[in-house]
Amino acid sequence: MKEEQILRAYLDAKEQYATLGIDTDKALEQLDKLPISLHCWQADDVTGFENPDGVLTGGIQTTGNYPGKARTISEVRADIDKAMGLIPGNQRVNVHAFYGDFGGQLVDRDQIEPSHFQSWIDWAKEKNYKLDFNCTCFSHDKSADGLTLSHPDPEIRNFWIEHVIRCRKIAEEMGRQLGSKCMHNIWIPDGSKDVTVNRMQYRKNLKESLDKIFEYKTNDEYMLDCIESKLFGIGAESYTVGSHEFYMGYGMKNNIVVTLDSGHYHPTEVISDKISSLLLFLPEVMLHVSRGIRWDSDHVVILNEELLAIAQEIVRADAVEKVHVGLDYFDASINRIGAYVVGVRATQKALLQALLEPIAKLREYESNGQNFERMALLEEAKSMPWGAIYNYYCAQKGVIVGEAYIADIQKYEKEVTLKR
Repeated sequence: MKEEQILRAYLDAKEQYATLGIDTDKALEQLDKLPISLHCWQADDVTGFENPDGVLTGGIQTTGNYPGKARTISEVRADIDKAMGLIPGNQRVNVHAFYGDFGGQLVDRDQIEPSHFQSWIDWAKEKNYKLDFNCTCFSHDKSADGLTLSHPDPEIRNFWIEHVIRCRKIAEEMGRQLGSKCMHNIWIPDGSKDVTVNRMQYRKNLKESLDKIFEYKTNDEYMLDCIESKLFGIGAESYTVGSHEFYMGYGMKNNIVVTLDSGHYHPTEVISDKISSLLLFLPEVMLHVSRGIRWDSDHVVILNEELLAIAQEIVRADAVEKVHVGLDYFDASINRIGAYVVGVRATQKALLQALLEPIAKLREYESNGQNFERMALLEEAKSMPWGAIYNYYCAQKGVIVGEAYIADIQKYEKEVTLKR
């Protein structure tokens, strides 16, 4: 699209939104303050650099064998850089612990240190990215039986306790050096394939492990812990130790942020309905935005009804500064850079639509019992020219507008990823 076309369409859209009392410039300013955390594991199908020949475990699975998978730290970073160049605004990068820069040496999980992630920090400084972090409690010999922090063997529990404590220190150092609070997420795969008779004991073990982990006090200015539940995983179909109820209770009792993952609940259950509930009892919430099809399949995020509902709930709850948004999906069946760009742009579009919603008028209708009027305005808002606003945002940020980014990714694929 030509610059004059983009500007003309924006000015027309701005005028239309003004009739509803909405300032589009202000909406774009707010969107610019909503960074999205890109997950490094989309680039290499959750392989990591600890053991490139290792097997992905923990009840998660990537499907597909699209050519061009990143094989090294430099390739992962190059692919993320390419994706970032096609996404407007300043985003974050989310790193898992087994993506450390280990220099070809085998460094076990209970031995990792901030030095193993200094090159990530230096790269982020150079690119003006901020980092988030995750402990990696899967794809390891000591998680082979499906238990980590809840394991009945205290030696194995202590191994994972040490790992998570070290990860918290790494996250703290990332936040300190980059001047931005690093979100450190704790998810474990612990569960049982068949019916267990020891539910309480495993959860007691997990609680005690978390208590020991959080005995080490970090600086809240530099990092923030969050704890993530799951309904089930492959090999943990009958029982999950870290259920939603467990982590919700633990988080509220100990004032620790709870992570809501789009794919970690029953298929008819949505996280958009949970955000406001948690915010009444916790200061902040972490989101892992994904797209589950019939289960936690981690499909690429697209602009669907639930994604829009999540964005609307963030805005309607006045929680723009209280909710952290990260993506968590991995699709090996399509171009991986394309997967990043589609997912982030879709999330931004949902957030923009939410920011452009005539919420004052909608609430007036609702408080007056004018339910037809509320419904009608919500429906009309769907076809307002928000796309012209987003195109203008892309142009202002110097990134490709519209579907033209497809050809750019195809060019990168031909020149870079297909030669791997």
